[in-house]
Amino acid sequence: MAGAGISTPSGIPDFRSPGSGLYSNLEQYDIPYPEAIFELGYFFVNPKPFFMLAKELYPGNYRPNSAHYFLRLLHDKGLLLRLYTQNIDGLERVAGIPPDRLVEAHGTFATATCTVCQRNFPGEDFRGDVMGDRIPRCPVCTGVVKPDIVFFGEQLPQRFLLHLTDFPMADLLFVIGTSLEVEPFASLAGAVRSSVPRVLINRELVGPFAWQQRHNDVAQLGDVVGGVEKLVELLGWNEEMQTLIQKEKEKLDAKDK
Repeated sequence: MAGAGISTPSGIPDFRSPGSGLYSNLEQYDIPYPEAIFELGYFFVNPKPFFMLAKELYPGNYRPNSAHYFLRLLHDKGLLLRLYTQNIDGLERVAGIPPDRLVEAHGTFATATCTVCQRNFPGEDFRGDVMGDRIPRCPVCTGVVKPDIVFFGEQLPQRFLLHLTDFPMADLLFVIGTSLEVEPFASLAGAVRSSVPRVLINRELVGPFAWQQRHNDVAQLGDVVGGVEKLVELLGWNEEMQTLIQKEKEKLDAKDK
C-alpha cells in the first residue's frame, strides 16, 4: 500500500500537509473551497481549475525515486502480488510496474472518459490539450473528456475489488508513505491475516499502527526514502537497486531528448 509520501521526494506535493500541500495552495485556481477541484458538480460548471491542476500533476513532469524503484525491484524478483496506490501521478507505471500489478485506487491519468458519450480514450491523447491550457474535448461528440481520476462521490475503480482476494493471499504487507486517513483505502491495512507481518515505512505511526498494533508489526519512522534505502541495505539489494535506477534513468533521459 502506497500513498503520497512515496511521491513527495520526487517533488509532487501531497494534498493535506499544512502550508505545502495542494489543498493549501489552491488559491491560484480561483475555486470556492479546496475540495471543489475534485467535485463533479463543480467540474461540470467549471472544469478549468481541475485541468490547471492536471497540468501540474500530468505524468512526464516528475520522475520516480528510490521508493518507487524498490517496489519495481519487488516485482522483478517475483515478490509483488499487487501494489495498491492512492497516488494519481502515475510514477509507479513510469518506474516500470506493469498495470496488471497495479490497483490505482484513486484513479489514473493513463485513461480518460468523455463525460457525455462515455467513450474511453488513452489519456495520452489529450496531453497536448492539457499542456496547452485547453479543455480536452471528445472528437466524436465534443463533450469534455475527464481523466479517470476518482472525484468525491465517485466509485473506486472496479479493480479495487481485487483486494477481496489479494489481501487474504498476502504473506507480507508494506505500508509506505500514507496517512491511512482516506477510506476505503485505509481499511486495507487490516485486511491481511493476523499472522501476516505488516511493515510501515512512514513519517509517523498511522492507522492501526498507532492504535491497534499487532505483535508482528514493524515500523520504520522518519524519511520515507531513507527508510526504504535502509530496508534495501538490510536485504542486501543495494547493487541491484543502483543498477535498476541507473538503467531506468538512462531510459527516461533518452525519452526526454
